[in-house]
Amino acid sequence: MKRALISVFDKTNVVEFARELTSLGWEIISTGGTSAKFKAEGIPVMDISDLTKFPECFDGRVKTLHPNVEGGILAIRDNEMHQKQMAELGIEPIDIVVCNLYPFKETILKPDAGHEEIIENIDIGGPTMLRAAAKNYKFVSVVTDPEDYTKVVEEIKTSGDTSLETKEYLAAKVFEHTAHYDALISGYFNKKLNVTSPKTLTLTYEKKQDLRYGENPHQNATFYSQIQETEGTLTAANKIHGKELSYNNIGDADGALEALKEFEEPTIVASKHANPCGIGSGDTIAEAFQRAYDADPVSIFGGIVAANREIDKATAEIMSGIFLEVIVAPSFSKEALEVLTKKKNLRLLELSEILKSDYSSFKGKTVLGGFLIQEMDKQLIGGELEVVTERKPSEKEMEDLMFAWKTVKHAKSNGIALAKDKTSTGVGPGQVSRIWALENAIRQGGERIKGSVLASDAFFPFSDCVEAAHAAGITAIIQPGGSIRDKDSIEAANKFGIAMVFTGMRHFKH
Repeated sequence: MKRALISVFDKTNVVEFARELTSLGWEIISTGGTSAKFKAEGIPVMDISDLTKFPECFDGRVKTLHPNVEGGILAIRDNEMHQKQMAELGIEPIDIVVCNLYPFKETILKPDAGHEEIIENIDIGGPTMLRAAAKNYKFVSVVTDPEDYTKVVEEIKTSGDTSLETKEYLAAKVFEHTAHYDALISGYFNKKLNVTSPKTLTLTYEKKQDLRYGENPHQNATFYSQIQETEGTLTAANKIHGKELSYNNIGDADGALEALKEFEEPTIVASKHANPCGIGSGDTIAEAFQRAYDADPVSIFGGIVAANREIDKATAEIMSGIFLEVIVAPSFSKEALEVLTKKKNLRLLELSEILKSDYSSFKGKTVLGGFLIQEMDKQLIGGELEVVTERKPSEKEMEDLMFAWKTVKHAKSNGIALAKDKTSTGVGPGQVSRIWALENAIRQGGERIKGSVLASDAFFPFSDCVEAAHAAGITAIIQPGGSIRDKDSIEAANKFGIAMVFTGMRHFKH
């Protein structure tokens, strides 16, 4: 008689599965709550304690850790010595193991879960059985996912057993499942103990969706989500309209979202290639959008827009006249949706916690043969601002300087941002020379540059940027300071009557 050991926390469709096996002449062995459920459903079942000749104990902590279980799973069926030992020890083979684990993930996601409850939801016997069955997959079918029940039953009905190909597929799912489970536990302890740089790093993410392609059509791509603290991130967004998101859409929208979190008043960030191309703040979100659009009406074409207030009808009507790829907002009014959904391809993402910025997270990227990881850049300035020129910035200039500083923080290095009246007037991102970044920002802004202020993500190694700023009509500068030639830039600023402020903190972004 073939035997199946079934012990599951997630009991989805398990009764139907066990009933099918019973009808095919299989014997069912089970534990605890699973056994009780089978008995209540009239399915014949052997309790695990009858197999092990030992009671379940320690509040269920020990029930399957026994040679009659592990031996029945691990014995190699075509090995004569193993067969002889099984007979001598009275161990009978187990042909299917069906198991899914204690809900560790669900427990750590509970806001009120305490440490003791979390520890009790670390499964021990389950992973042991799963790994044993997966190791011996040539002879044992192992099922962790209820979605595989039908496949297993159909193959047994057809040929009396699952195929070797199916067994191998099921075994691979086990090791993926247990690796994910153990990585969650490791991550929990690292966080609890504030271990930020472990000797070995095992990260685990869950697939959110397959993407049409990557940065280019010949590249495959997938979007994965971290398990915890996803509120306020794109992984928590709900797409309520439009085409599926692309790899580039997600990268660009994430760049817009990061920049948006710097602002509290109604603000719009327009992003292109993960760089801000226009940022505007105002008394209303419609006013903010108009300012962001006016900042660069060319680059916003085909761009991403992120808003930190509900999109209302007035804002939607302005947006509808422009080709946009994605709009991310905490909500959309009914009237706004009536306007925007007329564009069938426009992606609308609803992100209710869009203002949330107190999550702990990290930034990482792959390099050839390795992985770089760092803390999120959550700070803005390195202490007190220091005015280093003879002229101090006016209150209005200081407001614009902080606006520009928040903008340049999210532009790729070398980065320059110009701003005036709560609006970016020019952004020069990602240049190999800082003066080129400034020249691009000035060229982009045109006549609007006069009276603007300038922010640089890192210090000026030469006075050339100050000289170019003066020629363009820029009145104040904010930069980290720290160059051995700071004196040259300060003297040039004093010469031209430009106010200069040091932040003591740079914001490289590569």
